Amino acid sequence: MSILLGLKGSTDPVQLADRLRYRPDVYEFFLNEQDFTATGLQRLRAAIAQVQQVTPRIVLHQPMRYQGQFTELITREQAYPDLYRFIWRSTYHLLNIAATMGVQVLIHGAYARQTAQQIATYPDFATAQATLFQRLDTLKRIGGKRVMFENSMHPLFSYSVPAFNQQLLQHHYRLAFDTSHCFIGANGDQQTLQQALMQLAPQVVHYHLVDSFGKTHDSLPLGHGKINWSSVLPRLNPRASYIYEINLVDQNRCREQIASYRYLQSVALQMGIH
Repeated sequence: MSILLGLKGSTDPVQLADRLRYRPDVYEFFLNEQDFTATGLQRLRAAIAQVQQVTPRIVLHQPMRYQGQFTELITREQAYPDLYRFIWRSTYHLLNIAATMGVQVLIHGAYARQTAQQIATYPDFATAQATLFQRLDTLKRIGGKRVMFENSMHPLFSYSVPAFNQQLLQHHYRLAFDTSHCFIGANGDQQTLQQALMQLAPQVVHYHLVDSFGKTHDSLPLGHGKINWSSVLPRLNPRASYIYEINLVDQNRCREQIASYRYLQSVALQMGIH
């Protein structure tokens, strides 16, 4: 199992140049609402073509916010019409680009900060979660092998509960697994994280490798938190891609991502994994 160099950045030319000089195995575009104007979409396609000169393994991360609101998939049109329309318009654009350019799309099952606000527009939690599954099923049907769904720290779409994970397996979703989100959702419990990694591995196609102390969304470089990476590494699906989704001091320099890659290489070396 070779250790992949997976980097994350925007369509900004300075960020692209910084990331591509390392010739990553995987590149994930972190997108925003400006990428979905006519000019933005043109720029995105050009940036994808640029990255494809280095690697075919490209993931498009849906925009997290629209006009300050998180793009929660359970958003109700009656309650937040503009946000609802942007979520679906941007998602259809992404799926179209994925189909025509041969890349992947990542959609969050939920975020966390405003998830409760959106759940409050439903009669109860169960109804909100049932609606989420209906929408995930729709995206799975439309996106096929081009779409994946990422976990949240919020119970609406958390990988820290085995019974919920079994539902995901039964739906045959293609999954993106954020290690810190699961660890935080499990209140920093290593065993819960390891169990989730093993349970979901057959359907995980992409990972966000991120360290954490298990309390808040701290997005630490690998080796700077409490996650036991020697336990995580052998539980990853070896066919999946991954990036190091780390908070950067300077968005134009991916030093913390590179440091995390080198840390994971050292863990693999100590474990005799090549």
